[in-house]
Amino acid sequence: MSKVFITDLDHTFLRSDLSVSEFTKDTWNSLASTHNLSVATARTYKKTEQFLKGLNINAPMILLDGSLIVSEDKKIIDTKIIQKDMADAIIDLGAQHNLFPFVLALKDLNLNEAFLYPKQRNDFQHRLLDRYVGDDNLEEKIDIRAMKDNFKLVYMGEEDELNELKNELYKVFGDSLKYILAPEAYMNCYFLTLLHADADKAHGLQKVNEYLQVDFENYTVFGDNLNDIGMFELAGTSVAVANAHADVKKIATYISKHSNDEDAVAKYLRNKAV
Repeated sequence: MSKVFITDLDHTFLRSDLSVSEFTKDTWNSLASTHNLSVATARTYKKTEQFLKGLNINAPMILLDGSLIVSEDKKIIDTKIIQKDMADAIIDLGAQHNLFPFVLALKDLNLNEAFLYPKQRNDFQHRLLDRYVGDDNLEEKIDIRAMKDNFKLVYMGEEDELNELKNELYKVFGDSLKYILAPEAYMNCYFLTLLHADADKAHGLQKVNEYLQVDFENYTVFGDNLNDIGMFELAGTSVAVANAHADVKKIATYISKHSNDEDAVAKYLRNKAV
């Protein structure tokens, strides 16, 4: 029976400069005729496509922290959406702290996405946007508001200020949202990501499983951070890269001696994907 290999992108499959080595490309593509290969990432569909250019994906992709599941032929399998009224209420509360989010939303069923960014943004947000120069889905908003179908709202800032905002949001919205406060390793700051309560990579893996009908024992997943733990708990084999968070390593069935910058995923696949 064919196996399923699903990898996180940032700090797992991608190198720290966001590239994919030729060794990794060759290894990955050599398995595509016999196994199911895909990714699970916080990234959008558009950015994921850019990063995976030249790589063979033949299983559904878990995108935007599990709030969007897309088949290999670009059909939407599932979404977990924050409705506009709730998203606007989040924005209003954040504005009381002089914090304004990025809003990542779905424009249409053809996978056209909107990346809305506020005119009132901090230095961290400015620096992040520098990486997206040239993307055609960016829209600056003087008075940022949500769209009809919103995948997630993302704040950037210092840990203390974002933790305070997270606590206030929880008082208002409780368990109707998922709150992820985590370090942003590229820029030495923190992200506060707000998602539908059921949006996570574990949910995404369940949807992939329903689509492929392959027993979880035949899944191998790769990751480095806390949002990968749900996948690790479902898959028969879970691989933590050498640079993974300590809590991820604790539950992994295999810990690589290689980091993302040393092609950890590809080296595992070369030795174990038989």
